[in-house]
Amino acid sequence: MNKKKLITVIGGLLFLLLLGGCSKGSAADEKVTIYTNADEEPVEVIKNVLDKNGYKGKYTLQSFGTSELGGKLLAEGKDIEADLVTMSTFYLNSAQKKDKMFKKLDLSVDPLTKIPDYAAPFTVQEGTIFYNTDVMKEMKLPVPTSLKDLADPKYKDALSISDIKQSSTAWLLFQALVDNYGQDEAKTILQGIYKNAGDHLESSGSGPLKKVRLGEVAIGFGLRHQAVKDKQDGLPIDFIEPSEGTYTLTESLAVIDKGEKTNPEAEKMVNLILEKGRKDLLKIYPSALYEGETVDTEQVAKDQKVFPDELTAELLEKHQKLVD
Repeated sequence: MNKKKLITVIGGLLFLLLLGGCSKGSAADEKVTIYTNADEEPVEVIKNVLDKNGYKGKYTLQSFGTSELGGKLLAEGKDIEADLVTMSTFYLNSAQKKDKMFKKLDLSVDPLTKIPDYAAPFTVQEGTIFYNTDVMKEMKLPVPTSLKDLADPKYKDALSISDIKQSSTAWLLFQALVDNYGQDEAKTILQGIYKNAGDHLESSGSGPLKKVRLGEVAIGFGLRHQAVKDKQDGLPIDFIEPSEGTYTLTESLAVIDKGEKTNPEAEKMVNLILEKGRKDLLKIYPSALYEGETVDTEQVAKDQKVFPDELTAELLEKHQKLVD
């Protein structure tokens, strides 16, 4: 009887251990947590690609503002809850230098340029000037030809821009001014631009275009692809290529390196998004990033530029101080 009792007890303990192991599961069995700073359009592309290719119900996706998500990456490092992030590449670079928090990726597509082994370019963001054609006529305002023109007093209360302390889109404006005119003159130009914008300083990169659409202001600076779409959709929106050039930022995909707890499905999702989603993303952001991609040349900015210094969170902070 003692032996039987002992066998029963041992069997029960083994059952409980087995049950506990099953309930815990492996990293591959857990939902992939995705954090993103992307706009609505690319988020929809991500969801469509994942849902149509076997991942429906197997992930959670949470959107953040660029500054908010960048702050989480720099503060939390590998302890961040996310398994996969889409984020401005410059923030990923700074976070990797600080904590070595991203996994080396094995990509199934070939990039056109040399990239870090932990970041897969996802989209190219372009900054440009756009305007409401009806409001411009009503206010009898000339169409600006440069970013410097936006500081002209004739555009007072007719302009909307985003806040560089909350939106990386605004940084594209700052980069163009600093690169073309030097920091001192850029500060003077920015003073005039901020004076003209007044209360129309927006927290998001899409905020200025929304105000221009509604006719609250005549002119805005923001993401080029959004203005292009509005014009194609028949709205009274047009845009110009600033004489300083069209400055760009890339956003990339990255997988958090959590050692044995790294979810292997996250990297599979990265490749799936690049293989199946880039075709749709190119319709929104017409800049080729990988071999074999083609774009409509009419949609591509004619004078696309990148700031000459390495883009990092530290450089952003330096440029943010120009506002003060």
